[in-house]
Amino acid sequence: MHDKILERIKVYETIIIQRHVRPDPDAYGSQVGLSEIIKASFPDKQVWVVGDADPSLTFLAEMDTIADSVFEQALVIICDAANQPRISDPRYKLAKEIIKIDHHPEVDRYGDIQWVVPTASSTSEMIYELYAAHPELQLTTRGAMLLYAGIVGDTGRFLFPSTSEKTFHFAGELIKYPFDRTMLYEKLYASRLDVARLQGYILQQLKLHETGVCAIRITKDILASYGVTSLETSQLVGTIASIEGVKAWLFFVEEEEQIRVRIRSKGPVINGLAGKFNGGGHAFASGATVYSWDEATRLEQELQDICRQFESN
Repeated sequence: MHDKILERIKVYETIIIQRHVRPDPDAYGSQVGLSEIIKASFPDKQVWVVGDADPSLTFLAEMDTIADSVFEQALVIICDAANQPRISDPRYKLAKEIIKIDHHPEVDRYGDIQWVVPTASSTSEMIYELYAAHPELQLTTRGAMLLYAGIVGDTGRFLFPSTSEKTFHFAGELIKYPFDRTMLYEKLYASRLDVARLQGYILQQLKLHETGVCAIRITKDILASYGVTSLETSQLVGTIASIEGVKAWLFFVEEEEQIRVRIRSKGPVINGLAGKFNGGGHAFASGATVYSWDEATRLEQELQDICRQFESN
């Protein structure tokens, strides 16, 4: 698969790299890290990165603005997006050829070539593997920083079960490049004072069910009162991860026309549940969308059933 992807990269003069909406460090890291590799290895190619932005992560990269016509004879490579509704910028459909590179469980076989490895810690890890498999490819210091940021982000600083011996090996190779790791960590995990105050509110309101399920509900009014955006709440999802007795948790954030749900688990598998509620993801980290607080309650009840079943086994 490495060889097949590199062969297609060599064929095209114009390459556009995309990823999922509401980007996280792995989305940015894999997308822009790959662009750095291609630009350094094939300087005559036109390489673009497109998609929506997360203001807290623009220090990693700024997206390009390109016309629709650029897509028409281009190769599009989509990183870290399990299914098509999650792809940021629908113009990928205009491309001449599409390659999918992803580490989520496969639910949507889109693209002319699919390289999907659910056991990989991150898509950034896969991009480094692609680079390492081909000595002719070049990796810049900026590219190494981006891939390292993606691996760090999707492994929870190497704490999640997806972290493997390969993950540590690749991370060890990446830190040989002279980027400032201290600065990177500070920027990745910095939060505004308003976000910290909302975190305090979450901890004060915390309720833990006997099933080990905890559900946090953040309404539009709460967001407004703390001066925090829906996007910024992603920084708080891990707030209760270390609390004793928590097996799984739900993080509901009310937006204008929907309620975004982040689901996390310490053991029960939850991506099937996410799929029933307009979402998906990994076995222990998934996302979903509901459209009323009644639907949110049903999701919470189903998660409790999953935890009961997990406990009985």
